[in-house]
Amino acid sequence: MKLTLRIWRQRGPEQPGAMTTYEVDGISEDMSFLEMLDTLNERLILEGDEPVAFDHDCREGICGACGMVINGQAHGPERTTTCQLHMRHFADGDTIDIEPWRAAAFPVVKDLVVDRSAFDRIIGSGGYITAPTGSAPEAHATPVPKPVADTAFEHAECIGCGACVAACPNGSAMLFTSAKVVHLGSMPQGGPERESRVLGMVSTMDAEGFGGCTNTGECAVACPKGIPLQSIATMNREFLRAARKAPR
Repeated sequence: MKLTLRIWRQRGPEQPGAMTTYEVDGISEDMSFLEMLDTLNERLILEGDEPVAFDHDCREGICGACGMVINGQAHGPERTTTCQLHMRHFADGDTIDIEPWRAAAFPVVKDLVVDRSAFDRIIGSGGYITAPTGSAPEAHATPVPKPVADTAFEHAECIGCGACVAACPNGSAMLFTSAKVVHLGSMPQGGPERESRVLGMVSTMDAEGFGGCTNTGECAVACPKGIPLQSIATMNREFLRAARKAPR
């Protein structure tokens, strides 16, 4: 398979960037998208050129590190992470545009690498529970109804990849933030911080410069883990409830 790649190259946060064209040949349809980029980088290194910088870690669709926009779509044409996208979804002779996440809160570090530490700061402002130390409690000491447990597990699947932000025309982080709020707020262990959590995380989200949600739904379409759009409505209700009770 022979492909034409148009890749965003940018030496640093303060440097101007531009799309650069590369031709790659001998690409197997069984390669992952990142393996295809590895092939390009091996050639660039042998030619004495700077390899394309991109984030990756587990390459198993778990860590959420491998975010990039492929032909205008977050993670590409399939609803999966970039590392799990395979070249069989492209045709011989295709031209593929590859860009970093585009969001004010995700500044470009280099090439396809962006700084997503804003997510870490959102988590730090409320993404935790008060857990007592000591021995593990009995398994059935805190009964949790199965529908509640299912909701918590569904939202716990969020890997913080940032595809929701990249896909949103407003650059909103509402789906990510709501996944964390609903996950922890669903469980009885998350009860003590229920109100401070949502107020703190939403406040930090706004302070980080993410855009507002207008319910276009692109975030849920792009999410590789299928976080449901209704989690945003759940978080909004939690926020209003907490704001009414908060001291003035």
